[in-house]
Amino acid sequence: MGSVKDLEVLKHPSSNKSGRGRFIFSDRYSVFDWGEMPDHIPNKGKSLCISAAYFFEKMEARGIRSHYLGVVEDNKIQKLTDIQRPVDAMEVKLFRVLKPSKKSNFYDYSLYENEKNNFLIPLEIIYRQSLPEGSSVFKRLQEGNLKSEDLDLKEMPHPGETLNQPFIDVSTKLEESDRYLGWEEAQRIAYLSNNELEKIKKTTLLINQLIGQEASKIGLKYEDGKIEFAFDEDRNLVVVDVLGTLDECRFTFKGMPISKEIARLYYRKTSWFKELINAKKKDELNWKDKVKISPPPLPPRLKELISMAYCAFTNEITEKEWFEDIPSIRELLEETIQIINNV
Repeated sequence: MGSVKDLEVLKHPSSNKSGRGRFIFSDRYSVFDWGEMPDHIPNKGKSLCISAAYFFEKMEARGIRSHYLGVVEDNKIQKLTDIQRPVDAMEVKLFRVLKPSKKSNFYDYSLYENEKNNFLIPLEIIYRQSLPEGSSVFKRLQEGNLKSEDLDLKEMPHPGETLNQPFIDVSTKLEESDRYLGWEEAQRIAYLSNNELEKIKKTTLLINQLIGQEASKIGLKYEDGKIEFAFDEDRNLVVVDVLGTLDECRFTFKGMPISKEIARLYYRKTSWFKELINAKKKDELNWKDKVKISPPPLPPRLKELISMAYCAFTNEITEKEWFEDIPSIRELLEETIQIINNV
């Protein structure tokens, strides 16, 4: 399916009926749209599966539709309360993925005009509570593609600033590199009605609130996250993919990151990252072909700390010890920051 998890298709979706499949969460990871990185992070897959299932079940209790059916233990579909050990598989409903056609210098979304149901909406919704260092918002503000007024701020923000209210952002989902959009363009390319667009925003805010509440109970600051939607057989809006995990969200503890941002902090100091940024500036569509060096592996101790961070997050957010002998989030992050600062 991608650089982070695999998809086992049990039943293919059609134009009027959902399919069925299993996400197999791997220990792979990806940063900066690169795809699979050279390392595997031990227990990352099981951590993602358990934490994602936890949030899906919390959403279900609040009446928010999703494609989640349950986690898989011993080839049986179960709820989290029924399983005895961490697992790496989740069963979900499947919907069609209709990719826009790539032209010489743009993407053509016209196929969505006549599609009515059972497909992934080709947008990624980003919800921002604050603006941590490294947020793409700062680059967009500098380039003039975003204004402080858009964020409900009277002046330019600084790294670490908490927003007055959540800012809902939107980007493409099915292009080679994610591209931020205005809501008018997002509505146009996905052929959404006004009501459907408002339902997306409303549901996003409810999910944003849920994740924020859950994070705060274990002492984490919830910075931002992302979510995807599809239309089911009756064109009901449903949440798809996964949410609430360390790969989909950015959390910090007293300013220290506890998400995939740990790996990003390390890689931003490498020559590979510098070449990647230059390639994206020269060619937004085909940049990856222009990067001639590969990303280096993570330092062994940093990889170990990232692994334990995933496990600690899952243990603490679910209030259950799925992974044994894992230090607290605070202990892990204190050592992590020391390593990053010395790179």
